[in-house]
Amino acid sequence: MLSVDTIIAFTIAATVLAFAPGPDNIFVLTQSALRGPKAGVAVTFGLATGLVVHTAAVVLGLAALIAVSEVAFTVLKVVGAAYLVYLAVGAFRARPGAIEATDARVGGLWQYYRRGIIMNVTNPKVSIFFLAFLPQFVDASAGNTTAQMLSLALIFFVVTLVVFSAVALMAGQIGNRIMGSPRAQVLMNRIAGTIFLGLAVKLAISER
Repeated sequence: MLSVDTIIAFTIAATVLAFAPGPDNIFVLTQSALRGPKAGVAVTFGLATGLVVHTAAVVLGLAALIAVSEVAFTVLKVVGAAYLVYLAVGAFRARPGAIEATDARVGGLWQYYRRGIIMNVTNPKVSIFFLAFLPQFVDASAGNTTAQMLSLALIFFVVTLVVFSAVALMAGQIGNRIMGSPRAQVLMNRIAGTIFLGLAVKLAISER
């Protein structure tokens, strides 16, 4: 069982990491600014759901395989980079005026939820990060290390939801103020497309 000191230390570390600029929170920020706060929150829940997959990978030992297998790592990062390129193309081709309708539909929110899941799951570095990060807060003498890792993952999940949702709401409010202009919409889409391409390149050239 986790001690109170461990829970506090891990929560602080997880919060700092969640606020640190990275592919996931940048992804939330751009989607919120482009599609509205509800879309950003939907992406956040998708990213958090992806963390469940990575947690399972760590517990089952799959993350260790990704860490040592060049093929497994390469396949995942290529898939992830390709998906980011796909999103970039969609952003560059998006037409002004379609933003509010997309954010208002439940089907559209499910789309962004799935987008968050794919974005997170296809990044092999998340599994490797979990493999390296979680065990540092596990005390073997406290018993049941699997339960401890699952508890830590749950804390990370909650912290991610809270921090990324806050980012989504703030970015969404800013986006709502400028999206009344078709020219601003085009500009934001091009900025988002450029960011997606940058993230794709960064993921594609990343090493274990």
